[in-house]
Amino acid sequence: MTTTVLVAFDESPQATAALHHALSNADDAEIHVLHVNDPRDWAGSAGVDGVFYADDAFERSKDAAEAVLEKAEEIASEYDTEITTATEVGIVSDTIVSYAEDHDVDQIVLGSHGRRGLSRFLLGSVAERVVRRAPGTVTVVRDENPPDES
Repeated sequence: MTTTVLVAFDESPQATAALHHALSNADDAEIHVLHVNDPRDWAGSAGVDGVFYADDAFERSKDAAEAVLEKAEEIASEYDTEITTATEVGIVSDTIVSYAEDHDVDQIVLGSHGRRGLSRFLLGSVAERVVRRAPGTVTVVRDENPPDES
């Protein structure tokens, strides 16, 4: 039985570990790698005169997303595995869950910083939101050396 696995990928060490995990453990699975382009990240893309240019920021973010997904394809080639890549625009956790629902994903694999205590509460956790709302199984690959935060 072929399953469909979704890996959320942003080229962070945690997401890279999640991709390696999926590629090494998902025998005969169809693997989708999703990069979410969050418009909230564009706010830091001001022009020379300090004016925010949404179109320019969006174009730069699309270029960056392409580079991130090329990295994912390079990693997949190490496993001699073809992957399906996609970029979606939206809030990260919501977009991951929507993509999983729309593509009949059986398992989501994503990385987590492994934050604890107050920083996790204040910053929120994409992994936690995905786990709570996902239509199927979620595997969270944690950072081996999370920051010591309370």
